[in-house]
Amino acid sequence: MKRNKLIKIFAIMMIAILSLGTLASCGKKEADSKKLKIVVTTFPEYDWVREILGDRVKDVDLKLLQKNGTDLHSFQPSAQDIKDISNADIFVYVGGESDEWVEDVLKKKKNKDLVAINLMDEMKDSKKAEEVKEGMQPEKEDEDEGDGHHHENAEEVEYDEHVWLSLKNAIKLCQPIEQAIAKKDEKHADTYKKNLDAYTKKLENLDNKYAEAVKNAKVKTLIFGDRFPFRYMVDDYGLNYYAAFVGCSAESEASFETISFLSNKLNQLKIKHVLTIENSDHKIAKSVIKNADGTKRDIKTLDSLQSMKKGDIKKKTYLKTMENNLKVLQEVLNN
Repeated sequence: MKRNKLIKIFAIMMIAILSLGTLASCGKKEADSKKLKIVVTTFPEYDWVREILGDRVKDVDLKLLQKNGTDLHSFQPSAQDIKDISNADIFVYVGGESDEWVEDVLKKKKNKDLVAINLMDEMKDSKKAEEVKEGMQPEKEDEDEGDGHHHENAEEVEYDEHVWLSLKNAIKLCQPIEQAIAKKDEKHADTYKKNLDAYTKKLENLDNKYAEAVKNAKVKTLIFGDRFPFRYMVDDYGLNYYAAFVGCSAESEASFETISFLSNKLNQLKIKHVLTIENSDHKIAKSVIKNADGTKRDIKTLDSLQSMKKGDIKKKTYLKTMENNLKVLQEVLNN
């Protein structure tokens, strides 16, 4: 399932043009900085790096690319972003379909010793294909587009990019990041290892709390009147779910069939909450509740950490967000 294909094609073309212009403008020698330069695409990666660096974060040039409210699926790098990646020591990115632009950027990197960490590659056999569940609204481009033909892209496997929404994945993915940082700054390798060990214990502790909450839950199914990026999370703990769209969907209008299906699930399972992700207008969730049996229900929000406003970077953390998500889940799972 492709999201905004024309935009992605345009982005790839722009990268080629911007890269040429950026590299050409590097004729003047810039003062070399001794700081380790790390560039990351998403906030979870950024916060994981901060935790691994600990007090040494002030001695590292750490840049988050997606920081102006743009999410993973619609992000397009600027000329400055391309330059920063090209000159970085370490570059961390998700590596799914939304990051198709990365390959062209890395081909033109200025620093030949750049270590690029692709999280999807690090997942290896643990990555999951996007799941189209019963009742989901299909994306328009996945249907026969009026010409009666089945398009080849429907045969392609698209993997779920939202790997950070699993605490187990976070534990796994922090390891190659720490190893890359320690290799680039061997003098402080012990510090990075200690920081990782301490952070891993916190992640494991929260993972155990999630497992305990689900084990004792009255309800084992989530109803999402929205996109659903939490596949890795629900699979970790054996939860079931129904949703309006897959996690990477570009759709915003749900069909009557989808609304009706989700409403019927509320009735059948006697569920009292409908979930959305952050920044939702709640339109679909409200329609699902309205078309159900009249039982009083409310809307709860889980934060998928897909986008980040610049002003939130300092006060928000991955761990705190996942703790808040657990509080929401505990309420929803116990009706």
